[in-house]
Amino acid sequence: MRPLLQLLIALAFVAGGVLFGAFNPQTVTLDFHFLRLDASLGVALLVATFIGALLGGIAVAMGVAWPLQSRLRKAQRELAASPSRQSNPA
Repeated sequence: MRPLLQLLIALAFVAGGVLFGAFNPQTVTLDFHFLRLDASLGVALLVATFIGALLGGIAVAMGVAWPLQSRLRKAQRELAASPSRQSNPA
């Protein structure tokens, strides 16, 4: 994707997040049993969404990307070690 398009998409999401936070100013109390926090509803939902996206990205990386990367490295090592890769003098 082109950098300008990526920047425009990111700015659209930031603008949406700012509007979301501005339209939800109600105060909510977050109780973590050992810690109580007061925050606006918009901020609380945006933080929860960000944490969920971050944890989802980590889960995808651990479950899909890392095993595929390991398989790729193994295949590259096998290809480099195969005798057919050595040059034949002609």
